[in-house]
Amino acid sequence: MAELLVELFSEEIPARMQARAAADLKWLVCDGVKAAGLTFDGAEAYATPRRLALVIDGVPAAQPDVREEKRGPKVDAPEKAIAGFLKGNGLTRAQCEVRETDKGTFLFAVIERKGRPTADVLAELLPQTFADLPWPKSMRWGSGPVRWVRPLHSIIALFDGAVVPFSFADVPAGDRTRGHRFHAPDALTVTGFRDYKEKLKAARVVLDPAERKREIVAQADALARAEGLSVADDPALVDEIAGLVEWPVSVMGRFDARFMDVPREVLVTTMRVNQKYLALNDKDGELAPRFITFANLEAEDGGRQIAAGNEYVLTARLSDAEFFWTQDKKASLESRLPKLADMVFHQKLGSLGDKVTRITDLAGELAQYVSKADTAQAKRAAKLAKADLVSDMVYEFPELQGVMGRYYALNDGEPPIVAEAIAQHYAPAGPSDDCPTDPVAVCAALADKLDTLVGFWSIGEKPTGSRDPFALRRAALGVIRLVLENGLRLPLLVAFRQAKQRVDPHADYGDEAPKNVENDLLVFFADRLKAHLREQGVRHDLISAVFALGDEDDLVRLIARVEALRDFLDSEDGANLLTAYRRAANILRIEEKKDGVSYDQPVDAGAFAQNEETALNTALVDAQARIAAALKDEDYAAAMAAMAALRAPVDGFFDHVTVNADDAGLRANRLRLLSQIRMTLHQVADFSQIEG
Repeated sequence: MAELLVELFSEEIPARMQARAAADLKWLVCDGVKAAGLTFDGAEAYATPRRLALVIDGVPAAQPDVREEKRGPKVDAPEKAIAGFLKGNGLTRAQCEVRETDKGTFLFAVIERKGRPTADVLAELLPQTFADLPWPKSMRWGSGPVRWVRPLHSIIALFDGAVVPFSFADVPAGDRTRGHRFHAPDALTVTGFRDYKEKLKAARVVLDPAERKREIVAQADALARAEGLSVADDPALVDEIAGLVEWPVSVMGRFDARFMDVPREVLVTTMRVNQKYLALNDKDGELAPRFITFANLEAEDGGRQIAAGNEYVLTARLSDAEFFWTQDKKASLESRLPKLADMVFHQKLGSLGDKVTRITDLAGELAQYVSKADTAQAKRAAKLAKADLVSDMVYEFPELQGVMGRYYALNDGEPPIVAEAIAQHYAPAGPSDDCPTDPVAVCAALADKLDTLVGFWSIGEKPTGSRDPFALRRAALGVIRLVLENGLRLPLLVAFRQAKQRVDPHADYGDEAPKNVENDLLVFFADRLKAHLREQGVRHDLISAVFALGDEDDLVRLIARVEALRDFLDSEDGANLLTAYRRAANILRIEEKKDGVSYDQPVDAGAFAQNEETALNTALVDAQARIAAALKDEDYAAAMAAMAALRAPVDGFFDHVTVNADDAGLRANRLRLLSQIRMTLHQVADFSQIEG
């Protein structure tokens, strides 16, 4: 067994593309190796700003020999059939075997193929794999036709220590690479992965991204502790820095304390987005006027010039931010509202000003469903929620929309609860994002998301497959979380209708007005709810069973019913009753199809011939009344208990009663009794949707 080492050495690969590219390289090569009939013990991929690397262990020296047998026509078959078989397998008749079988005497083609050397297989596989790497953006360089993310300088392809002979993008494979661009620019010759990794480390290159991240965190923590500070947690930025340097060297800088009057989020965003600096906190958790940057080299002066240069650049950036902050505060949020009329939300849904009008009214309507929500404050928050989009700061830093609205609202003297709602109305923006809990913020967030969903549904812009350009799946999940995590008794169909009434005057539907927007959107919510609850271990089929009743749009009530149904089905009575339901439903389906009629009519109690029929009918009538009362009171445990009481009479019926009796009237009445079982259980959920 041997080792395969591959490296693609190029100009700097964008940090955001490195991890995916390394994973794709591993996946494509490993799949190609498997498809060639080769095995391996394990594979690891690595990425630095200037290289992708892959090592695969335990690869055999050659493909296994293959012996394949194919049965052909009978020996006395027409010559044309025999000739076609021989031609298709590249054999003569003399090369075929004649064998006796139970079905006659046949020709058999026995094909033996000697396995090719693995190096020969790799020489074909690797260049094709490199060409197939899916980059978000690629380029051509020189005069060649090959597209890749950046110009390639060299390729390592070593199998069992020997070079695999091939070329890609006019670059021949070899056994040489280069280390750090400045500290070790000379070529390095390697013999295998261990030698490769050790020589790169000596040449100031940390190959493993995880190791670079650990080094970045460790250096930053040590540097911060020495100054009595701590590093603000930012794992995404650490990931990005690891994609920018091959040899991380931490440098601390400072900025003028006068900038501390600018909001923390602005300072951190400026450092993070523009400069890739880690922010620092003091012992009280407040932002300190310091930062940590990472150089890709060890400076002779210990990094003093690097720090000075970064401080100079950051001062210019923060001066701009300070100017935006000062200028923006001169105009109130309300005075900015007319400018929203000039910003298009969507061609068919009007301007952002139109959207603000819609969500202002909708937030007021939704306040009745949110406990302790002040209607006037909810409307005020929704009215001002988008005003910061026309501020200079948000124009420069779109990431701060909502955040800056909060600061500007407080500066204008708006109530703190309104200001917080402005900041939170975009939330939750993802599954890990905190969900608003303040009633006014909940109203504003719901109005914004519902208006977006209903608006795009109304103009036929729904997600399709993996395509969701308007993030409607995320908006629906946001609504679901707002409702469930705040326990809101919000009827979704009512909310959809309220939103649609406000969308209609603004929407341009084109040739055909949309139909069943509310019901179609409710189905979409059911799918999103299943996906959301699946992570919590809730069975999707139980959600489908409750949604299938067609009258459930209260998510809190739905979840309570689903949880009660789950507990019931986990019990012995529930499992047995589900089995009995399926038996009854199967019999009904078969007999109704055969007879061409439905047996949903009332049962004739006077036509019963056996005690078990009477007992089951009595139990069903009692259960129907108990279930209806329990559902009205939302006492789902009581509803399940009423269903559990049916187990004994249902079992007795199936044990002693023949449904398909010879007497046609008796048979029809018993089928109607089975229909009553189905109807009774369907008061709680559509049991046909429940999986075994």
